[in-house]
Amino acid sequence: MPVVNVALYAGRTAEQKAALARAITKAISETAGVPDSATTIIFQDVEKSDWSVGGVMACEN
Repeated sequence: MPVVNVALYAGRTAEQKAALARAITKAISETAGVPDSATTIIFQDVEKSDWSVGGVMACEN
């Protein structure tokens, strides 16, 4: 039972997340032979003020 955690900048629509969930589920099913019903995906919306890459806050870009 794969569990996939996806952290994204906040602001994606429910439709975008659903499309991403379908694509991730399909990729896991096709490559690992796992039934779609066994894959769990957790989305975490993160504000840019709470995200840093290379010591630079995402909100500064």
